[in-house]
Amino acid sequence: MAAYIVEDSRKVTTHRLIEMKRQGKKIAMLTAYDYTMASIFDGAGLDVILVGDSASNVMAGNYTTLPITVDEMIYHARSVVRATNRALVVCDMPFGSYQVNATEGVTNAIRIMKETGCDAVKLEGGEEIIETIRAILAAGIPVCGHLGLTPQSINKFGTYAVRAKEQAEADKLLSDARLLQEAGCFAVVLEKIPAKLCAKVCSELSIPVIGIGAGQADGQVLVAQDMLGMTKGFSPKFLRRYADLGSVMTDAIGNYVADVKAGDFPNSSEEY
Repeated sequence: MAAYIVEDSRKVTTHRLIEMKRQGKKIAMLTAYDYTMASIFDGAGLDVILVGDSASNVMAGNYTTLPITVDEMIYHARSVVRATNRALVVCDMPFGSYQVNATEGVTNAIRIMKETGCDAVKLEGGEEIIETIRAILAAGIPVCGHLGLTPQSINKFGTYAVRAKEQAEADKLLSDARLLQEAGCFAVVLEKIPAKLCAKVCSELSIPVIGIGAGQADGQVLVAQDMLGMTKGFSPKFLRRYADLGSVMTDAIGNYVADVKAGDFPNSSEEY
């Protein structure tokens, strides 16, 4: 049996993720935005599939995550859910869908859950949006937090550099992480922060901490197109490429083009 095949085919739930942390079992998470990719990912044993607002970048070609809409996130998440049997599916709430007030945040979270069938939503931020998070949780919707580098706030930060290197910001991140846990979040993503700070958060929280560019944590997440080598020109220190699908796909398409132009495709065995 391949090393990556998971024998436990039970549906992953938020409760099981917390159990995994207690048992010291690492959590594997990747982004997906469509049916075909999500089907492959689910079959390969992922614990969590994140329908990330990074779809704005890798699917729509935008420079930031800000332009993607609730309608577009619902389209992507619905496609992913249709393909997924085992993994927990988490959908990002896009920029502008929860920052205005708690009422609007709950309304959009309910819509996302009803129209996609996903298992949970993810929001960026801590104390600033804690009342909205509490309201969404009160509506019966599981919430995953996101601290550190929060791409929806890129215009505020002005850079994608490592966050929380200074003590004041590190202290606030730890305080925010505690707030998210106390509010009832089932997990928190920590993006691009010092590894020592991530380790401290992991040790203090009873809920899972999922890292991306944050060193060892209870689990890890990457953008699938990045780790599969489908994107070019993006090579942060934390990114490990597990394949070079960009080259594989270019070669395959190039050979198809050549065969069509040479009249070699279709051949007699490929005709009716």
